[in-house]
Amino acid sequence: MDKQMDRRKFLKQVSLWSAGTLFVPPVFDITPEVLATSALTPEILVAKGTNYSAMTRQLVDSAGGMGKFVSPGDRVVIKPNIGWDRNVDQGANTHPLIVSTLASLALEAGAAKVLVFDRTCNEERRCYQNSGIKPALDKMKDKRVQCSYVDDRKFVPVTIKQGRSLKKWPFYKDALEADCYINVPVAKHHSSSGLSMGLKNAMGVIGGWRGKIHYNLSAKIADLNLVIRPDLTLVDATRVITRNGPSGGSLDDVKKLDTMIAGLDPIAVDAYTTTLFGLKPEEVGSTVEGFKRGLGQIDLDRCHIRMV
Repeated sequence: MDKQMDRRKFLKQVSLWSAGTLFVPPVFDITPEVLATSALTPEILVAKGTNYSAMTRQLVDSAGGMGKFVSPGDRVVIKPNIGWDRNVDQGANTHPLIVSTLASLALEAGAAKVLVFDRTCNEERRCYQNSGIKPALDKMKDKRVQCSYVDDRKFVPVTIKQGRSLKKWPFYKDALEADCYINVPVAKHHSSSGLSMGLKNAMGVIGGWRGKIHYNLSAKIADLNLVIRPDLTLVDATRVITRNGPSGGSLDDVKKLDTMIAGLDPIAVDAYTTTLFGLKPEEVGSTVEGFKRGLGQIDLDRCHIRMV
């Protein structure tokens, strides 16, 4: 059974559960062939500069263009970090210019709908507004772009068949059903996981009591990413929180790097991003656990790193 057949079978279960005709949680079962990516030599794309919109376009073009990921009529999810009531300079959330540029690229590729959301930690309206993300998307004045608050009724319990530490957890239906899922986290220090990057950003599309996830956190983040598998990961490291993350607050904790990293391999992208903090990929537990599950390549010597 190929990847598309696996996905169609799973989404049918999600639809039946949501309609009330399936009385057991949908089962996410990913074949070993799909997970066998650690032997590949992935490409990591790096852009540096201060024109964040142009850099976003350069990265997407270098990855093959948005048309590689989005087909006409697709329902696209762009998942930034909007979790904190912080302004752009404080670095706790994804830069709004990156998010709005990705939305524009998705529309140019023919997307029928672009959904942007996050399950926030602080009050959602303040997070969406003060991050600058909702104002930037509203400024586009395009009804196909929706920056909506998370609806608790839309979480679907999922059994994770290959999960090692996490066997079942609720996931946001819009994230599960996306034709294209673009992960666009901000890179920053995190008091529990060491760093918050691409894999950690999956926390924003899960329901339930997230405090429970923080026990054996690295392994559980990896298990979540068995289900949430982005078509493209683009990490915002334009300004990063170097300590007192993930919420930060003090500008003294923020370092301006003017860097963005992108790729199809989420482990490789996180591995490279780790080096911006003076750490090795093996020092971040979620990256190690993700590699063990076959989610990607952790060895940067086996990756092709390209400046764009």
